[in-house]
Amino acid sequence: MHALIEHARTFPDQISGRHEEFAKLAQGQKPQALFISCSDSRVVPSMFTGARPGDIFELRTAGNIVPPYRPQVPCAVAGTVEFAVQALHILDIVVCGHSHCGAVQGLMREQTVQTMPMLRHWLYRAGYRARGEGPWQVQGLSEDPAAVAQRHILTQLDHLRSYPWISRRLTSGRLRLHAWYYTVETGQVLSCPSDSTEFAAL
Repeated sequence: MHALIEHARTFPDQISGRHEEFAKLAQGQKPQALFISCSDSRVVPSMFTGARPGDIFELRTAGNIVPPYRPQVPCAVAGTVEFAVQALHILDIVVCGHSHCGAVQGLMREQTVQTMPMLRHWLYRAGYRARGEGPWQVQGLSEDPAAVAQRHILTQLDHLRSYPWISRRLTSGRLRLHAWYYTVETGQVLSCPSDSTEFAAL
């Protein structure tokens, strides 16, 4: 923690030559994309995309989960998505999963999250079963964590399509959805075209 504190203390000095760039940020934001990724500390979107301040609007959740549209249920994820699309007029949304994801491991083997009830309840929002109804449906998909994580990304994109303001923009061509998978050990990013379920190098 000490290193983080020291960096924060000296940050104004580090950007002293970029005053104009940061002054513009204070005037408002127009990010290129909404980037929905996992909270995992090893996944740093700005590092592998090269994004600068103001380039991406980040939404990070355990397991990059986007719950299906339920307007009667308050949800920070839904509110953030709504703001990005309705207020910031985002043109692209990326859902980015990753290798070695703890949430995906919890979806594959529920016993690994038995002692974490809040996380277990959050995993219900991933869309694989209702509470108390047998094992996660994702369990039968594959024993390969990468395959499960990639299918999970596509499921979350399906959830995004259930949001009416997203559906309307997709129909009119004012919004694009992207499925990405980040490989922690190599830094490689895979993507899946909208007409496929197969991931390949970006």
